[in-house]
Amino acid sequence: MRKSSAFTLIELLIVIAIIGILMGLLFPAVNGAIDAARKAQAKNDVTQIATAVIAYETEYGKLPLSSSTSVDSALVNVLAGIDTSATNNPRGIVFLEVQAAKKGKGGTNSVGFVDPWITNTPYAIAMDSNYDNNIDVLTNGTTGTATLRKKVAVWNSTTNTRRQVRSWD
Repeated sequence: MRKSSAFTLIELLIVIAIIGILMGLLFPAVNGAIDAARKAQAKNDVTQIATAVIAYETEYGKLPLSSSTSVDSALVNVLAGIDTSATNNPRGIVFLEVQAAKKGKGGTNSVGFVDPWITNTPYAIAMDSNYDNNIDVLTNGTTGTATLRKKVAVWNSTTNTRRQVRSWD
């Protein structure tokens, strides 16, 4: 009698079931890692924007487009040295280097500097345009305000508390 070295159907089904269970355990971990990477990117973005505005103010002695409430394309153009008009950035200094927006990575598009989660919603910004060292900012995306003793604050406009990113934290 000859012995067969092939797998039985039961053995193959068990192996496939085990692989399926392991993949089911892996997906939430991968999503968590992607979310953490997006949050790190958003934190880096808001810090860079706030630093660029402070550098602009140091160079020119005034805040750029102080009426801006979002990091829209006009503000990005001033900070990126694209808008070199006499009133905005006459020396064409690059205070902020930005990449084009890609899905899930943030960056700039026609709307402005957008965060990694909400494709067409730019970061929000508050600047101390009256130089009293106080600015009012939204504390949880769309509601609730707090007064900060800062010159510039940048945050994303999400209501999801796990995804909130603020330059002053």
